[in-house]
Amino acid sequence: MITATAALTGCATGGGGSGGQGGALKLWTHNAGNAAEYAVVEKIVNDFNASQSTYKVEIEAFPQGAYNDAVVASASSKKLPCILDVDGPNVPNWAWGGYLAPLEISDGEVPVADQLPSTVGKYQDKVYAFGFYDVALTMFARKSVLDENGIRIPTADQPWTRAEFTAALTALKATGKFEHPLEMGTGGSGEWWPYAYSPQLQSFGGDLVDRTTYKTADGTLNGPEALDWAKWFRSLVTDGYMAQKSGASPNDDFLNGKSAIEWDGSWDAAKNVEKLGDDLVILPPVDFGKGPKIGGASWQWAMSANCSEPDGARAYLEFSRKTKYFTEYAKATGTIPATDAAAAQIPGYEPGGRYEPLVRAARDFAVVRPVTPAYPFIASVFEKAAKDVVAGADPDSALDEAVKQIDANLKMNDFYAG
Repeated sequence: MITATAALTGCATGGGGSGGQGGALKLWTHNAGNAAEYAVVEKIVNDFNASQSTYKVEIEAFPQGAYNDAVVASASSKKLPCILDVDGPNVPNWAWGGYLAPLEISDGEVPVADQLPSTVGKYQDKVYAFGFYDVALTMFARKSVLDENGIRIPTADQPWTRAEFTAALTALKATGKFEHPLEMGTGGSGEWWPYAYSPQLQSFGGDLVDRTTYKTADGTLNGPEALDWAKWFRSLVTDGYMAQKSGASPNDDFLNGKSAIEWDGSWDAAKNVEKLGDDLVILPPVDFGKGPKIGGASWQWAMSANCSEPDGARAYLEFSRKTKYFTEYAKATGTIPATDAAAAQIPGYEPGGRYEPLVRAARDFAVVRPVTPAYPFIASVFEKAAKDVVAGADPDSALDEAVKQIDANLKMNDFYAG
């Protein structure tokens, strides 16, 4: 852990607990290894501390890989900081577990209602967190390559259908110019798997869990639509369209011409434009039958339930909700601003801008991961099942086993009631 308190605020780091004694508010962030985003956090903290004399926010920054474990360990002893960031999909779990307090945010300069829905963390109809940005998955390709092969360039209003996508991959493979025509990032791990591939499952008509009751995955993760998705996913490997496990730098492989189409995030958009210029096309996700889908929700800010200075934490969170900070986050991180007002101030993200397809994808195609405290468990089970399928496991057996494990977890936890 990197402790940045003294350098930032001129105050010594306090002891344990939520850090509310004497007006000192502890803030935890996962950005120890992310200098650009950390700098924005630091700026907001410094601005807030300079704006009033009642509270002092003190930052402690953790490496992202260690962050969630630190939060869980501190929550068990009620030693969470007053202010902390949380990955959007984990908000329901942390709210259910008693880590977070509902936020009472006034409209102020940026009303919550003006944000992209995926940037507001809710559980049981209460707002527990908000984010300054989101990211979007998209398909990148070279216009010249698509044109040479007679492949239609899809739009948000007319995305590729499943049949068109298959025809495009077939045509690109036939050229013999690419190691694989499609780069899907299958060398990734962890949250990447449900984030990247469950939206495709949802576009087929399946899902990770039944969202009407959140009491079972049966019929949803192992129904005919989900099975169709699993067989298709495996066929991408057996038909030679994608690698079973992609290399360490899939975006570099795309830029170096090893693949023709890349399933990647908005975080690589600027790099791709810099390398390919006007030849780069940003494509919408494929419509596999139930509309194009991508995952929604990224990192958000919240207040802990054990904060001893809730008024101070709310004051800081409300202070941070200024359009200029929404804009600065997006500029620093290459992410999609959470509001239209912020997007309008960032070159390329304004209406008609180079990156507007990413803004539209986040607005129109994003599906938040299941809003249930069970999500972290569901995500880990799905990752294993999807990896097994790609490696050649029987899709029926793999999905049935995933459903069995998820349903057992739901039942064991009394379906996360309360």
